[in-house]
Amino acid sequence: MDDKIATSAEVAEAAALLPCHHEVHTDPDAPAALKDVPGPMQQVPEKKSPARWAYERLILYIKNFEEQLDGEHEVAMGFAGGDAGVLRIEGMGYFDPDIVTFYGSDSGGARTQLVQHVSQLNVILRAAAKPKPEEPAKRIGFRLVSELEETA
Repeated sequence: MDDKIATSAEVAEAAALLPCHHEVHTDPDAPAALKDVPGPMQQVPEKKSPARWAYERLILYIKNFEEQLDGEHEVAMGFAGGDAGVLRIEGMGYFDPDIVTFYGSDSGGARTQLVQHVSQLNVILRAAAKPKPEEPAKRIGFRLVSELEETA
């Protein structure tokens, strides 16, 4: 542990640099999307690219969304603007400094990949019926958070 004593100005500056999050819901008992933020996401933002920041924050939103799904549904995402349809999220990544990519399949089962610049990032998370009802739902959010914590 660092034994350095910080001045009040240093404490205020460090707090201003840490990620900030706030949300309000109509249901006061609704679960917060960003809770238990993993250590790697608590670094000062200047040390990460916009792509990395977008990727890591999306992981938390996806995991939270999945926590609210029943066993019959998996997370998928709709595209804002355009007629591209829905992509069942089966993988996600980023390419520094500014690209986020999603891997998956569309509603017809066709292999699909979205490559998006962080400045154009607009996604809608959706609950999609599992393609194989007899199999357990696949939860990508939990795998993504686990990988994020392992790379810390």
